[in-house]
Amino acid sequence: MKDIFDRCKFANLKLNSRIIRTGLWESQREASGNLTPEIYNRYENIAASGVGLIISELYSLYPRDTFSKYSNTIHYTQFVREAKDLTDLVHVYDVPIFAQLGFVQFNKKTEQNMRVEDISIDDIRKIQTDYIIAAQKFDYAGFDGIQIALGNYYFLSRFINPNFNTREDNYGGNTFNRLRMVLEIIKVIKDNTKLHINCRLNAFDGANYGMSLDETIEVAKLLEKYGVDSLQVTRPRSPQFFTRENHDKNPLIDASEKIIKNVNVPVILGGGANSQNQINKLINSTNIDFISMQRPFVADPSFLVDWQIEGNGVVNCKTCNNCYWKKTSTCHINKSPSLNFK
Repeated sequence: MKDIFDRCKFANLKLNSRIIRTGLWESQREASGNLTPEIYNRYENIAASGVGLIISELYSLYPRDTFSKYSNTIHYTQFVREAKDLTDLVHVYDVPIFAQLGFVQFNKKTEQNMRVEDISIDDIRKIQTDYIIAAQKFDYAGFDGIQIALGNYYFLSRFINPNFNTREDNYGGNTFNRLRMVLEIIKVIKDNTKLHINCRLNAFDGANYGMSLDETIEVAKLLEKYGVDSLQVTRPRSPQFFTRENHDKNPLIDASEKIIKNVNVPVILGGGANSQNQINKLINSTNIDFISMQRPFVADPSFLVDWQIEGNGVVNCKTCNNCYWKKTSTCHINKSPSLNFK
């Protein structure tokens, strides 16, 4: 029987459990970008709780991006030093940590929120260069891996999606061409860093000419072939999708199982779980081995401690989605201070 708190392998990494913490907003950072004591405390509480892997809050690639004011940034002089302090703190608990990287809008001088078809080859090279420079910074800062945001409505998810990408050059058309920019990024990161590469993918999007599950499977195969070490399955609007009413109707379960059958890298089911018994039942009735959680860690960064003691834990999160809508890394219902494990 599999259990949430099994020690297990995740590609080249060893995890203390099957629970993956996924971040989103970093609202507690200073205006200059610097990390605050609250951020360090939150990460330490999560690392000490029994989590298997931490995926950071979003690092926004561009300071003028629509989400940049709610997200952390790599564009300040003390980034590597402060991030190294953070990764060292997490590693004390033998927990690996990935840096989540993405952007929503591509802006160039007076051209704002440019469409995929309007991006020039020089623009593509700039985006690729910026990703590679960011990856090198993450590597220097001690992160174990990078999560490239190819899901939700981030720019690269639109670039690989036929509903948005109508280009007629080598970066448009068939699945490989639409993924070409990402595959080129992955190759350079692989050749120049030690980072584990994880890609966060939409399983499907429901648009008439968008990504179907079959095409996502083809994307997953190509990502694996070009060096991706693991995948996380999500959907465009997952934070709003998961509520108390539809936890048992998660279509990502079937999608994740189909993707798992077609690749040989670890696949993380993104979201939708709210109790220890539910997760244990899921991992023992499917071929899913890893579950990601975001909002439960916002409600209580240390909830897994209670789960290990009680054995039948339920998350404190009420799925009100205020942390998502208000773009904060704090809970608006459970405001009690967290314990700090030292």
